[in-house]
Amino acid sequence: MKEILEVRGDFQMRQLDLDDLEQFNALLRYAFQVTTDELLKTGWNEDDIMYAKMPVLKSSYVLGWFYHDKLASMIVVYPMQINIQDEIMEMGGVTGVATYPEYVGRGLIGALIKRVIAHMREKKQITSFLYPYFIPLYRKFGWEIVSDKITFTIKDSQLPKPVPVPGMVERVDLDSEDLKNVYEYFAAQTHGALLRHDLEWEEYWRWDNDDMIAAIYYNEKHKPLGYVVYYLRNEVFHVKEIVSLNSEARHGIWNYISAHKSMLNTVVGFNYSGEPMAFLFEDSEMVENIEPYIMARIVDVEEFFLQYPFPLQPDFKIHFRVLDEHASWNSGDFAVWWEEGKTCCARVEDAPDVNLVELDIRTLTAMMLGYKRPTYLYDHEYLKTEYYMLQILERLIPVGKPCFADNF
Repeated sequence: MKEILEVRGDFQMRQLDLDDLEQFNALLRYAFQVTTDELLKTGWNEDDIMYAKMPVLKSSYVLGWFYHDKLASMIVVYPMQINIQDEIMEMGGVTGVATYPEYVGRGLIGALIKRVIAHMREKKQITSFLYPYFIPLYRKFGWEIVSDKITFTIKDSQLPKPVPVPGMVERVDLDSEDLKNVYEYFAAQTHGALLRHDLEWEEYWRWDNDDMIAAIYYNEKHKPLGYVVYYLRNEVFHVKEIVSLNSEARHGIWNYISAHKSMLNTVVGFNYSGEPMAFLFEDSEMVENIEPYIMARIVDVEEFFLQYPFPLQPDFKIHFRVLDEHASWNSGDFAVWWEEGKTCCARVEDAPDVNLVELDIRTLTAMMLGYKRPTYLYDHEYLKTEYYMLQILERLIPVGKPCFADNF
C-alpha cells in the first residue's frame, strides 16, 4: 500500500516509485516540450527514451499529486553535494517541477514545494539549488538567484595568439576518467561547484547530441590539468564547458581552440565564474551577455551556520533575525559565536538589539553564498543592521560568487 501524505478532494499526494515511470516520463516531456521525434533525431531510441529517467526515480525523492490515479503534478529532489567556500555541504537539487495545464491554479505545486523543503531538512540537505523556469515563483518560496551565466561570442580574429606550453591536448572519450578527475579537482577548490557523482554525470550528458567532443590538456608528465567540451557546427565552435586547474592548462586549451581557426568564424560558449572574460583577451571588444542562472535556498539556517567556514572569528555574538515564511524552523533569532576555533549557533528568544542583523531567508542565502555583498544588500534595503556590523559582515563572508555550471 502506497503511503498517502495529503488528500484534497479527489487529489492525493504521494511519493512516486518505479511503477509510475511511464506517467513520470509523460509529464516531464509534456511540461518541458520534449518530443519523441526530437529525441530520435539526436540519436536516442524508443527504449532509451522510456528508461532514461529511471535512475532519477531510483535515487531521488519524487513527490506528486494524483487525480484518480493519474499523475497531475510533481517535483523531484536529487541528493547532491555542493562546495560552499571549500566546505562540502549536502544539497537538495530541485527539478522536474511540472503540472498538467488542466490542474494549474489549485495550489498543487505550492503544497509540493513546502513538503520537499521539510523533506530536505529531514535528510540533512541544508541547502537547495534549482534552475528556475519562473523566478518569481521560487522567490515566493525562499529561493534566490546566486549564480549567473555569461554567454560569450568571440570572432575568429579575436582568438588569442598561441602561448607556448610544455604539454598538449588530446581528444578523449566522453566517459574518460581523466576528464572526471579534472572536474573533481576543480569542484573541490571552486566555491559553488556541484560535485558530480554518477547521476550528476548522467544528467550532464543526457540530452547532448553525438557531435559532442571532449579534449583534455595534459602537462609534460601526462597529468590532466584541464579540458574543453565542445562541438563544431556551421563554422561555429560551441563550447559546453571549459575547466582549467592552472594557467598552463588555460593557455593550452585556448591554443587548441585557436588551432581550429581555419574551420570556424565564431566561438560561442558559457562562463559561470561571475567574471567577464574580456579582460583576459588582447582584443577585448567581444560580446558577453549576462543572465541569472541558478537559484539557491538555505534549508536549515542553524545547521548552515554551524557548517559555514567563517574566515574570521569575532570574540562576540552576532544575532541574525531571519524571516522564512515556508520553513518555521528558520524563522526567529539565531545567535552565532565562536569557541576554541569552532562555530556555535543556537536559536534564542528575543535577541538583543546589539550586533543584530535582520533579513529574510532569500537575502541570507544570497549574502552567505557571496552572490551579493552585505553593503550592496544594506544599500538596497534588503537587510537592516548598524553600520559597524556591516563592516564585520564584509570581513566575515569571503569574496567570490558561486560558480555553478550544471543543469538538472
